[in-house]
Amino acid sequence: MDIVELSRLQFAFTAMVHFLFVPLTLGLSILLAIMESVYVMTGKTIYRQMTKFWGKLFGINFALGVTTGIAMEFQFGTNWSYYSHYVGDIFGAPLAIEALMAFFLESTLVGLFFFGWDRLSKEKHLAVTWLMALATNMSALWILVANGWMQHPVGSELNLATMRMELTSFAEVLLNPVAQVKFVHTVSAGYVTGAIFVLAISSWYLLKGREIAFARRSFAIASAFGLASALSVIVLGDESGYELGDVQKVKLAAIEAEWQTHPAPAAFTLFGLPNEAEQHTDFAIRIPGVMGLIATRSLNTEVMGIRELKEEHRERIVNGQEAYALMQRLRSDEEREGDMARFEEVRSDLGYGLLLSAYSDDVANATTAEIDQAVEASIPKVWPLFWSFRAMVAAGFSMLLLFALAFWHSVRRQPEKSRWLLRFALFSLPLPWIACEAGWFVAEYGRQPWAIGEILPVHLAISSLTAEQVLFTLISIGVLYTTFVIIEMWLMQHFARKGPSGSGYLDDDAESDYPISTPAREA
Repeated sequence: MDIVELSRLQFAFTAMVHFLFVPLTLGLSILLAIMESVYVMTGKTIYRQMTKFWGKLFGINFALGVTTGIAMEFQFGTNWSYYSHYVGDIFGAPLAIEALMAFFLESTLVGLFFFGWDRLSKEKHLAVTWLMALATNMSALWILVANGWMQHPVGSELNLATMRMELTSFAEVLLNPVAQVKFVHTVSAGYVTGAIFVLAISSWYLLKGREIAFARRSFAIASAFGLASALSVIVLGDESGYELGDVQKVKLAAIEAEWQTHPAPAAFTLFGLPNEAEQHTDFAIRIPGVMGLIATRSLNTEVMGIRELKEEHRERIVNGQEAYALMQRLRSDEEREGDMARFEEVRSDLGYGLLLSAYSDDVANATTAEIDQAVEASIPKVWPLFWSFRAMVAAGFSMLLLFALAFWHSVRRQPEKSRWLLRFALFSLPLPWIACEAGWFVAEYGRQPWAIGEILPVHLAISSLTAEQVLFTLISIGVLYTTFVIIEMWLMQHFARKGPSGSGYLDDDAESDYPISTPAREA
């Protein structure tokens, strides 16, 4: 593996490990606020104990999430220095706002949440908890604004004098439709993760016959919150598909293994085996019209296929060659009359010209064979995206079914009698992480070969390091992050097994304020 592949692997590893912690932080923060709100409104002690117990697990996860996130952001300077130089004026702004306005605020409020129980009134502590949840979500917003700009760069342009992208409209960056859809979809997925986490552990207590009142209440809140969140994820996922159809046609075509443009409306491929060699999906099971509705909101608009996209990219690469040559002349003493006007016409294709630099030392005069290589590289591999997307969708609908069943049994106030449901909930614990990781893989791998969509290819974004240096940091981070994951899992299962009683968060008064009706008690 060369330095580009090693750098990509290192960033992918750190980002995906970091995102093991993020969705649980998002979800638990809102659930804590809901639980404490019920405590303040009803005065029932058990809700205070619920907030403190689940808050302890939130704190463990938050601390390790912060630790893994720091190293990830440093990599922009260490492993992706040209990326930082080229787009730092735009990309750095939301990251700085996230650090100053969201992360520091969030950390301060987390401290108040844990140490303010006996120092603040109930109402003031509740305000702190809701502000902590809001700050957590705002932290995610600014990160996703930055990532959304990488997917769909708006509000910026290249300065030929400095050879850097410069911000032209912060409002366009903030209101980028890709960023906004990505934000609401991601935080909703986090809410589902928090709900599954509480639901699964509560189910384990009910299966063991422990802390029945505590587990029932936690189960009920998680099932209701989770059902609403799962439905919102599906609706917002549909909106995300529409945005893909509008601005990221390559990613959409790869996700669907849409090898060629078919007459509208496009069918959704439920299952199949993508065959990249023959550009065909074997054993395909398709649902007519669905893909057209998701991607275009119509039944008469085509969804462009990979073959047609390649031909479009070929034209853009040829225009990019011309843009590259014009850029070189404009930055030298060889500028001719009309060069700037022509450059403005082909400026948007400059990134495709830069894509050629991976295959040719002379971009402006690249051969047909080199252009063919760049065309092939402009489309990510189909099968990883095809299967990752379907793993995400399958996990999502499984969780929706679980929440619907759990909510129904909670309404009947006897969830512990359906032991099959409790086992279903317990063994569903990994599902939200599978869905989240698969979703981020689709988002980032589907953007290849671009570090910044259609502007900066990945191979130009790296630092001037050796493969050995990157390999050393990759191994070091791998060992460190694996240790963090092991610590997280051990601490979580340790305190979950101890339960609220073993952790000193539950007393007899808290248990007795909930009427328990079980076969054992009735006997």
